[in-house]
Amino acid sequence: MHPLLDDIRLVAFDLDGTLVDSVPDLAAAVDAALVDLDLPPPGEAKVRDWVGNGSRVLMERALAEALGEPPSASRLEAAHERFLARYGQAPCVRTRLYPGAREALDGLASSGRRLVLVTNKPEAFILPILRAVGIEQCFALCLGGDSLPRRKPDPLPLTHAADRFDVAPSRCLMVGDSRHDIAAGKAAGFRTLAVPYGYNHGEPVAASRPDAIVESLAELV
Repeated sequence: MHPLLDDIRLVAFDLDGTLVDSVPDLAAAVDAALVDLDLPPPGEAKVRDWVGNGSRVLMERALAEALGEPPSASRLEAAHERFLARYGQAPCVRTRLYPGAREALDGLASSGRRLVLVTNKPEAFILPILRAVGIEQCFALCLGGDSLPRRKPDPLPLTHAADRFDVAPSRCLMVGDSRHDIAAGKAAGFRTLAVPYGYNHGEPVAASRPDAIVESLAELV
């Protein structure tokens, strides 16, 4: 086991950009939603830099790009609804597990550690994706961006998970790919571990100063 896991009893994983590459399906839904609204689609490369703060912020960024200015609240609401509809039709066509993710989940679960999922993705999409990639059985708890009043980078989802399983924050680890994951983990009193291959708005995740970085999640086990 990775030395950062010493005394760790609960491991919280981010989803998008950490366990799965979901951008191809997210981008397809963003593009389709904007086309529905007679706006130019941004394409996958731009969407890759926009994900990580939940679907509403994703669509706010896409609309601002298409319109050349921040969208009105009503326009954002309409675009977000179109995105949810489009993404709900096909949330896991091209989404894939990253290499090493399954090995890490299986190894950690077999070690007796509690695994939870803490993502900013709307809760309704979590289980279909976990089922599609075959890891739904790995998690004792799954929290989406709309599961609680606040989401990452707020520490609430992490402190909620620690309280739920009666594990001290000092014995919990947050694993993610972005500054929001690391900020939430630090604020919750968790140890933090980052992967460098995910979605961090074009910035190196090392700048967030996680306790450790691994090139592959397989290095955890």
